[in-house]
Amino acid sequence: MDPVCFHVGQRPIYWYGVLVACAFLAAVAHWNALARREKRPAGFGSELGFWMMLCGIVGARIAYVAANWDLFRAEPLEILRIDRGGLVYYGGFLGAATGLVILARLRREPVLRLADFAVTGLPLGHAFGRIGCFLNACCYGCPTTLPWGVYSHEACRHPTQLYEAAFNFALYGVLLRFFLRRKADGRTLALYLVAYPAGRFLIEFVRGDERLRWLGLDAAQAVSVALFLAGVGLWVSLARKRMSADVSG
Repeated sequence: MDPVCFHVGQRPIYWYGVLVACAFLAAVAHWNALARREKRPAGFGSELGFWMMLCGIVGARIAYVAANWDLFRAEPLEILRIDRGGLVYYGGFLGAATGLVILARLRREPVLRLADFAVTGLPLGHAFGRIGCFLNACCYGCPTTLPWGVYSHEACRHPTQLYEAAFNFALYGVLLRFFLRRKADGRTLALYLVAYPAGRFLIEFVRGDERLRWLGLDAAQAVSVALFLAGVGLWVSLARKRMSADVSG
């Protein structure tokens, strides 16, 4: 599979970069459409996308470089070549969360309310990003004899990138439906923090690329467990707060 989409003169434009751009455009289009429905200011989705994109890319790249420092130590300028791949989603998630908090403070809006709005677009953008991983032949799976395996890195492997893309498209539909029927700030975020890490944890078992490991789990699984517990904690906290309000009311 050729990772190059096309050339501009002699310069190759990689599929990964094209799909990452599509991911951000899809998320921004979603946020702008949802902002109109929520009667938010014009261009709100684009403003949110800017902060999420800027902080998300920085966080994702820092996480990738930190995990692969031996590869970048000799050629530090390669740190800037994100068009060739090399973004860690959980690093991007934490970076984007930082951007969201900054925007919430600037707009003087409750963080959980804005987080609910923002998180609905994450799986959509993430799905496009994973398709980019598939075309770039990174984040590949372990060898398999299943009929839908794809040939990559000299073996027939699980298309883990497509597994995660399909999972994220499904999660996008679930989150959007849940958000539109929400009854309290923070619940959509809590659902995402429970659902996505659970799916990611399982998919990691069939990843075949080199992974950092800790106590029998790879790094993504360890972070998944932490975020899942945070999601459960947030859900329980919101439920208790609602019960207290009902009792006092």
